Amino acid sequence: MSLNQTLEEMKQQFVAHSPMEVQAAMFRSIREQQESGVQYGLQEGQKAKDFTLKNAQGIPVHLYDELAKGPIVLTFYRGGWCPYCNAQLRAYQKVLPEIHALGARLIAVSPQSPDNTLSHQEKEDLQFEVLSDTNGLVAAFYHILYDVPSYLQELMSNQFKMDLAEYNATDRWILPIPSTFMIDESGIVRSAYVNPDFMKRLAPEDILDELRKL
Repeated sequence: MSLNQTLEEMKQQFVAHSPMEVQAAMFRSIREQQESGVQYGLQEGQKAKDFTLKNAQGIPVHLYDELAKGPIVLTFYRGGWCPYCNAQLRAYQKVLPEIHALGARLIAVSPQSPDNTLSHQEKEDLQFEVLSDTNGLVAAFYHILYDVPSYLQELMSNQFKMDLAEYNATDRWILPIPSTFMIDESGIVRSAYVNPDFMKRLAPEDILDELRKL
């Protein structure tokens, strides 16, 4: 099953089994971002912002140092608590050998604190860098950071018993819009996928197609 098919099936399960108030809040958030008129994300041809973030082992990773070794697929996801993000990362892991064969590497970024970034099993299973952007500074550089609206904060606190600020080790409820950027060795964004609908992600085959163009 492709990633798109998996995500669509997950969406249908969400619609079939989630309380109406949960669905209403989630889809309201998506709709508000889609209709905001804001142009999210760096655009094709722009210079990627350099950054240094720690990986799941607490080791600093510098984007431009990594770019010196070849193109980077840079993907921002919401967190390990998000099932759509987990499906995305697993799908990307499956095509990692093909990404490497094209001379590129994958870096994933979320606002989770390093302690919450990956479970022990995930650290063994995922063979790419997973970085922690706890204050959302890098997501802000890439124009994809947003403050979680109060109605979603209430929903996540009451329905899911989750304090996102605590989970991310910060004092704000922030999330990135799920995004994937292809960055060449010179630091130029060659393609960008930014979608406020968190139930949709860039397909692995599209990543490979874009890398072949570099």
